Amino acid sequence: MRRNGLVIIGVIVALLGALVLAIPVFTTKHDKDVAKVGDLKLTAKEEDTHFIPPAVGDAALVIGVVLIGAGVVRTRRPTA
Repeated sequence: MRRNGLVIIGVIVALLGALVLAIPVFTTKHDKDVAKVGDLKLTAKEEDTHFIPPAVGDAALVIGVVLIGAGVVRTRRPTA
């Protein structure tokens, strides 16, 4: 049985939507240059917190399920 692209993309989008609903907050770390005097360089590590709204996860989950359904219907439909 050959899987079509809509089903695969739908699964990926639905999984990303479920991941966003499970983990809506994530942090990133980066180095920031504070001062530079000659060869001396001072850096500070900063941590940024990012929040993804639950509506984005809900929408991705719904779109993924719709794509999966469209792919299944397209696969089952006989070609003329």
